[in-house]
Amino acid sequence: MAVQNPTARRHEAQGGPPLGPLALVSTALFVAGLVTSTLLAGGAVFPSPFGGSGATAGITAYFRDHTDAVRIAGALQFGSSVPLALYAATASARLHRLGVRAPGATIALAGGLLASAFLGLCGLLGWVLSRPESLGQPGVVRALHSLAFATGGPGHVVALGLLVAGIAVPGLLAGLLPRALALGGLVLAAVAELSTLTLLFDGAAVLLPIARFGGLLWLIAAGFLLPHHRSDPRVRARTGPRAPHEEQRA
Repeated sequence: MAVQNPTARRHEAQGGPPLGPLALVSTALFVAGLVTSTLLAGGAVFPSPFGGSGATAGITAYFRDHTDAVRIAGALQFGSSVPLALYAATASARLHRLGVRAPGATIALAGGLLASAFLGLCGLLGWVLSRPESLGQPGVVRALHSLAFATGGPGHVVALGLLVAGIAVPGLLAGLLPRALALGGLVLAAVAELSTLTLLFDGAAVLLPIARFGGLLWLIAAGFLLPHHRSDPRVRARTGPRAPHEEQRA
């Protein structure tokens, strides 16, 4: 009977939860919130914060008429933030274990935690907007709605781009990910950072869904393909033999 090396067992136990399923759960909860809230609202979608003061009446009416939809969406969005934070922490630890010494692993951790925090805050703001005591003051509703958009829109997406970039760069330089996937991650990260322009130009909001859903799908793929160990044959096939000092630069 084969006996597993205790050191190998210890490293395996310290590997953390699997990245792919974490990304799948986070994405599923987020999409479930969008779909469920839209169905409960009879097809009405979450209102845009743009439109000037004239849009205040319509925004207030949406939150007043669809409190269940808003509350459920907020709860699922908050729930989505938890596996995202776990993903960031686990991915950062795995990159360190794979020999990455450059800032990429830390950038992934910082970006992922910020993305999780902004997403969770947006969900909590949605819950507040579903409360009857918040709906009697249109000015308060408009302010909370704008804050929910800012945190769940550019705030979350820009930070999500940092998470993607923090994994994609060492994934490319160290050959930890397929080259096409790593390059695609860099493109998505750039789009995510450009979505900052939403705070200045309304038209830039079109970048948000591209970076958000593209980034979530990329994290799922990277979660399943990022190796656990340098000895993984997929890594050797992509990079060939590497000197220790080359691994530390990745």
